[in-house]
Amino acid sequence: MPIEVGFINPKKEPVNLEIELIGRVKAKELALIRPQISGIIEKQLFADGSFVKEGDVLYKIENSTYKANVNQAQALLSSAKANLMSSEAKSKRADELLKFDGISKQEYDDIKASYMQAKALVEQRVAELQSAKIDLNRCEIKAPISGFIGISNVTVGALVNANQTQELVNIRDTKTVFVDLTQSYNEILNLKNIINLQDNIEVTLSFDNGFVYPIKGKLEARELNVDESSQTVTLRAIFENPNNLLLSGMMTKATLQSQKKVDAFLIPQQAVLRDQKGNPIITLITNENKTIQKMIKIQRAISNKWLVLEGLDPNDKIIVEGLNKINSRSVVIPKDLSTQYKD
Repeated sequence: MPIEVGFINPKKEPVNLEIELIGRVKAKELALIRPQISGIIEKQLFADGSFVKEGDVLYKIENSTYKANVNQAQALLSSAKANLMSSEAKSKRADELLKFDGISKQEYDDIKASYMQAKALVEQRVAELQSAKIDLNRCEIKAPISGFIGISNVTVGALVNANQTQELVNIRDTKTVFVDLTQSYNEILNLKNIINLQDNIEVTLSFDNGFVYPIKGKLEARELNVDESSQTVTLRAIFENPNNLLLSGMMTKATLQSQKKVDAFLIPQQAVLRDQKGNPIITLITNENKTIQKMIKIQRAISNKWLVLEGLDPNDKIIVEGLNKINSRSVVIPKDLSTQYKD
């Protein structure tokens, strides 16, 4: 006996796509503070976890040795300058004596060489004094960026060394933060099929407790390389963080929303079955009111519907109700439910 079934005609419509990815918050700027000289920590001038400004002094290293080095370099420079004055006077006298053959050529060359050596020594002493002053200035360890400072890894009295591997403390600028979204390369290819990643894409953050971050971000960068070990690609979104609600290291759910709508078919999920290999199939009504199955390629779920970009025709009659009553030999009585499934 003919079996009544409900069908719809698929209609292509503009769809505003949203895609959810998992991301991790990172500070836009991160400074790992290490000493550039060796010495004893004399003072710590910040409170752990506070906000510091670029140029603020964070630590002071005991500087008596470095002051002595500056004084020594200054004394050596003064000595070199005095020697230069003497050599310069001898050089000028030698120039006058040479005009009247009052000095041999060898003596003249020796005096000139001594004068050049004295000039070079002054330049060397100037450089040594500058280096000593730089080391003295480095006794004050300053913040290279503005941001929130972490917990100090050293205390007053600790010996620190130039180029040590462990940082003294770190500073994170979180006024603006990045959210790195890691996704498999295959998934990125699927995204490119439905969203142009070069477009201006808005990103919304939400958390497990239901909190939605009130400021929307923008997709800023796409990693060009695939990580060999995980076969993943990184997308990076950028967010303003004026109230410091987003902390570095937080895990969050990011929703990417394309600004451009995509023309696509949306069909009810109950209309799609799976064959033995797991391929999605739909059942169509023929002109003879019989049924035929057709394999389709779905992109993703949107609410209670499947997104299909191609492979369907607006004249197709897709069965959405009564699938459990029919088989390949069934004759059906079509009932148009397109209006009912319009929304």
